[in-house]
Amino acid sequence: MLKRLAIFLTMSLLAACTYESDLQDPPVDLGNFRLGHNVVVAPLVATSGAISREASEEELTTALKEAIGARFDRYQGEKLYHLGVSIEGYVLARAGVPVVAAPKSAMIIRVTVWDDAQAKKLNVPPEQMTILENIDGESLIGTGWTQSAEKQLEGLARNAAKSIENFLVRENAEQGWFEDTAGAAGQADGVGAEGVLSDTQAGPALVR
Repeated sequence: MLKRLAIFLTMSLLAACTYESDLQDPPVDLGNFRLGHNVVVAPLVATSGAISREASEEELTTALKEAIGARFDRYQGEKLYHLGVSIEGYVLARAGVPVVAAPKSAMIIRVTVWDDAQAKKLNVPPEQMTILENIDGESLIGTGWTQSAEKQLEGLARNAAKSIENFLVRENAEQGWFEDTAGAAGQADGVGAEGVLSDTQAGPALVR
């Protein structure tokens, strides 16, 4: 039995997804996309202390905002789009029984995309996503044993930003969200475009 378990663990580690970032690669095609406002809120976020470590609202929003910025600031299109993300819930796994009952970290978010030139949301209602930690050797053992809460949150934030990118790529392919259309050309600096959101408008408009 122990021998079989050892073989299983070894194979799992070899086949596991790594936590490598693709941010050094050229960004995937998103048409004429350029990130404007990057709004992340967590006003009603809740978790269970029995299964999760605690993170403050500021820690949650800062981690996700930085991850979104790192991924989407690479896009240098000429049309502005704003992202509003609400963190609805999270779990930063505590230490558990390795392999058998190792808790997994997760996050639930809702994403809204705003087209600046057209002054409207592109998706109503917001897109809800469940974000999971990477499946690798550490999560098999339990990241509650191997990672700090900050490291777990950093990993979830990176995965969330990647999931948002995948969502935008899909919608652009199906709906042409970020392609040039007649009369919809935005301005990268936001000057003179009627639909531009001010800093005070951005938060409520993007997440409500």
